[in-house]
Amino acid sequence: MAQDKPCALISEVGGEGFIQEAVDIMKQHFQIITHQEFLQNPSLSSKIQVVFLWDNKPQIEPSLISSLPALKLIANGGVGIDHLDIAHLKSLGIRVSNTPHVVSNATADMAMGLLLASARRIVEGHLICVDPNTTKFPRTQMGFEVTGSTLGIIGMGHIGFKIAQRGRGFDMKILYHNRNRRSYEDEQAVGAVYFKNKEELLREADFVVLAVNLTPETTGLIGHKELSLMKPTATLVNISRGRVVDQDALVEALQNRTIRAAALDVTYPEPLPRDHPLLHLPNVIITPHSGTDTAATIVKMVQTMVDNGVAAVQGQQIPNEVQP
Repeated sequence: MAQDKPCALISEVGGEGFIQEAVDIMKQHFQIITHQEFLQNPSLSSKIQVVFLWDNKPQIEPSLISSLPALKLIANGGVGIDHLDIAHLKSLGIRVSNTPHVVSNATADMAMGLLLASARRIVEGHLICVDPNTTKFPRTQMGFEVTGSTLGIIGMGHIGFKIAQRGRGFDMKILYHNRNRRSYEDEQAVGAVYFKNKEELLREADFVVLAVNLTPETTGLIGHKELSLMKPTATLVNISRGRVVDQDALVEALQNRTIRAAALDVTYPEPLPRDHPLLHLPNVIITPHSGTDTAATIVKMVQTMVDNGVAAVQGQQIPNEVQP
């Protein structure tokens, strides 16, 4: 019986919320309450033990937290938890989990897809092909050779390492910068060279891929100075968080051809205002923060969220708890 299951709050089914397949997985262990149902029936508040957070929805505001006295866990879909004050939540007895590793392959695929699309000008080529005024194909649309080029990865965690594996498949020279150097075995596996200073990496890389978590230290990590160090033929690829890059500095660098191009799966805000200059530059590709958006990955993420939720409700160790 659904009434015998612990209650979990979600944003909505469909729309900007969870796909039906994901909700079906949740319903195996939880009675699901949408945010709209919760607002219409506040008496449900004492029953909700878990919030399944998707795309930062429902927004975790003080008013929501104070209205959920039985809340044990906020299970975040995805790795990034920069939108949550983990220390404060823990002080209230509320724990936080995320879904590491299960998103790595899909996000790494997205990074390489953006890199290839930008380098080979695939979007521009598509627009030429479907343009009703096209009568012949120009042969001046020269792209940038990916095979044998230099890939610089800033943030060599699980996703960064997966990106390196893919770059290796294109015979790319792999450089990386990370807070901590990876093991000799990891470096050998992908032929990666460690750079303690990201500035040296920026000078050498043909493609710079950002794969860091958003923290106070990484906010504005790439600004005017960093962009000026990059090659004029280089491309910046960002699959981490929009605020990792100073977007005003990026616009200037792209307009002045300080760098060749940018390929972004993340911006700030999301979506950008319709008059934002990044939307109107010919050397930019932007996708709608869809790095994890494959059906298989979504199912894995939700199953991980549910596993974390079940553990929290049962008082067990939470597999993917995030510590302050």
